[in-house]
Amino acid sequence: MMEPSTETSPRRQARLAGFFWLVVILTGALALVVGGRLAVAANLISTACYVAATLLVYGLLKPVNRSISLTAAIFSFVGCAIGVVGSLVHLPVGQVGFIFFGLHCLLVGYLILRSTFLPRFVGALMALGGLGWLTLGLASVLSPTFAGSLSPYILIPGILGEATLTLWLLVMAVDAERWNEQARASREVALVPASEPA
Repeated sequence: MMEPSTETSPRRQARLAGFFWLVVILTGALALVVGGRLAVAANLISTACYVAATLLVYGLLKPVNRSISLTAAIFSFVGCAIGVVGSLVHLPVGQVGFIFFGLHCLLVGYLILRSTFLPRFVGALMALGGLGWLTLGLASVLSPTFAGSLSPYILIPGILGEATLTLWLLVMAVDAERWNEQARASREVALVPASEPA
């Protein structure tokens, strides 16, 4: 996993994550309006950028809770893998990927809510977006017709959550001082030895 380093400040990491997430949004939208090979290419670019954004966001949110941040990243990677398979072999599995993207966004929202370096409203919108994607994915599996009637409304929280996080990361990044404080505290907790049994 990508680790924050002295060469890559948390603010730079945040802006890179925002950039890759913006490319995901733009190429994902392009894939919806074009067809054929161009749509496949747009989906593959979108997926590659989602992987990059996931790695960067994992590094940013790791000081909040390493295991939850890793779990969120794994959900994202599974969703990306499902999306690639669906694009390349033209199987109707893409909607299942929304379940994993929903879980990813939900956990990212939770971690942002627990962080000290990103605003809580961004975390709340991201968690709401995750619930939207999760609902879309589950509805698509259980009843595609019902999911089709819900999708215009379910898409709104997902797009709003991810777009808000994207813009915040690009424009405001993170509070580097608070990020460093939380990262230091996280390292100190990890270094405390477990108490020995009496």
